[in-house]
Amino acid sequence: MSIYPKLILEALAEIRYPGEPQNIVESGMVEDDIRIDGNKVSFSLISPKKNSPFMKSVVKASEAAIKRHIGEECEVVINVKNKEVRPIVAEQLPTVNADKIIAISSGKGGVGKSMVTALSAVTANRNGCKVGVMDADITGPSIPKMFGIHDKAYGSEIGIIPGKSASEIKVMSLNLLTENESDPVVWRGPVIAGAVTQFWTDVAWGDLDVMFIDMPPGTGDVPLTVFQSLPIDGIIVVTSPQELVSMIVEKAVKMAKMMNVPILGLVENMSYFECPDNGKKYEIFGKSHVDEIASENGLKVLAKLPINPDLATLSDQGRIEFADTTALDESIMQMLHNIEK
Repeated sequence: MSIYPKLILEALAEIRYPGEPQNIVESGMVEDDIRIDGNKVSFSLISPKKNSPFMKSVVKASEAAIKRHIGEECEVVINVKNKEVRPIVAEQLPTVNADKIIAISSGKGGVGKSMVTALSAVTANRNGCKVGVMDADITGPSIPKMFGIHDKAYGSEIGIIPGKSASEIKVMSLNLLTENESDPVVWRGPVIAGAVTQFWTDVAWGDLDVMFIDMPPGTGDVPLTVFQSLPIDGIIVVTSPQELVSMIVEKAVKMAKMMNVPILGLVENMSYFECPDNGKKYEIFGKSHVDEIASENGLKVLAKLPINPDLATLSDQGRIEFADTTALDESIMQMLHNIEK
């Protein structure tokens, strides 16, 4: 099969850089230096950002697209160049002008951290705050689905435009950049941490009263990056009643103290189930330990949230903004009021 530049460009036209509405050919990312030597194809891609964590996946996707069009025997060599930065006025730069920035963390997954993030955002929004949610759980993003946001984020002259919920809550998540919501993100820790940093620097958040950051579980690269690089006002640590989970939560608490990040309080999720037939409360996951942890570490318990099947239904339907947030209302708004700037 004869190989010619037009065939290469047709293959590359299938690829998009995350957040860009155009493919990499239309957006000018493909340098005009395509060389063909037998079965060997070489050319350059221009990275929109220096050391962009998305370029590795773009390069791999480009190689795969060319081999699909030409054949597996084709050797593809791609050189990545950084885009020349032209001076622009400060007013054009995307800025995060958030009055308060709160990270929602947990020692392990499965305790409802993203649910607490979503409910906190809904609570603040109902109380008149302009709210943004950064989904920093890169490998397990769930925030867009909970808010019913399916339209992709897109690039503009001022940065990536985040998604918006029905009640105008701004959301940024990797799920708004991937072609399919179910596509896995198979990245190493430093690359994931770089993507989170770009969610801060490259997204046009505009003016916000409060930003909630849905952290990945544990104490790895992303929490370290967020604590070191972003002006966090404090964190909320989410736990559940099991004694094992409580032990792991202490690790998250100790990490925050090591990084000198204020811990605003603890939220125990799935604390109990209130039977609709007799009104009794049943501790499905065992006795609560959150008061003990709070006392040992000099922390405040913000809320003990019951098991509520309605929340799961609303999340699956993308209608979390219709949830009953009574259990969180007072504590979240009081917490925001008490943060000194």
